Amino acid sequence: MGARALSESFTDGELAARLADAAGRILVALRESGTLTGKLLGAAGDQTANSFLIAALRANRPDDGILSEESADSAERLGKSRVWIVDPLDGTREYSEGRDDWAVHVALAIDGVAMVGAVAQPGAGLFRSDAPAALPDPAPRIVVSRSRPPACATAVAAALGLDLLPMGSAGAKAMAVLTGQAVAYLHAGGQYEWDSAAPVAVCAAAGLRVSRLDGAPLRYNAANPYLPDLLICHPDWQDRIASALAAFTA
Repeated sequence: MGARALSESFTDGELAARLADAAGRILVALRESGTLTGKLLGAAGDQTANSFLIAALRANRPDDGILSEESADSAERLGKSRVWIVDPLDGTREYSEGRDDWAVHVALAIDGVAMVGAVAQPGAGLFRSDAPAALPDPAPRIVVSRSRPPACATAVAAALGLDLLPMGSAGAKAMAVLTGQAVAYLHAGGQYEWDSAAPVAVCAAAGLRVSRLDGAPLRYNAANPYLPDLLICHPDWQDRIASALAAFTA
């Protein structure tokens, strides 16, 4: 798929899904070509996927704002009601290591709320807010960063008798909750809007609970896109996790 405009009849959800899926395929092809490895592969993946997504969004939604991890930010987006928030390659390290726990995020925030999203995880599938999946019974685990699991997640897991499931990208971790591999994904210690916007839109559409760790709503298209913490959890576990978090921070 090139950057040309798609059919005008495509909804925002269809556009997000098609672009995320296409970017994921581009990234798979780049990695399988074997021309680059390691950090050079990761950098090329970031740049290639970002160039495709930005050009496609400008061709298909020219009046909307855009916020991308891999593009220079502009204050112009702050005056827009509709802003596309993308992470062209979430989990660059995992991608460059040949792992499957990386993803492409394409989200649309409307008036600060992540309303539309698609997460393409080529090793697992394409997840979209306009086609929510039924929630399976979750495994008794909390998914956390494979490199820096937060203390609050470790404490909550211990309090509730849950195991920890280390994993790469934020998108992969969120989709692990969606697919029943864990009851929750807890993150603290730093993220940006592009890390969570698409996963949050997809998970919320399926009925998962999404919020800041203190229960506050997640807001997008802020002047500073830093969004330091995140909770995505199965609704049956919401109260228990909230209580365990409150005990940890007391």
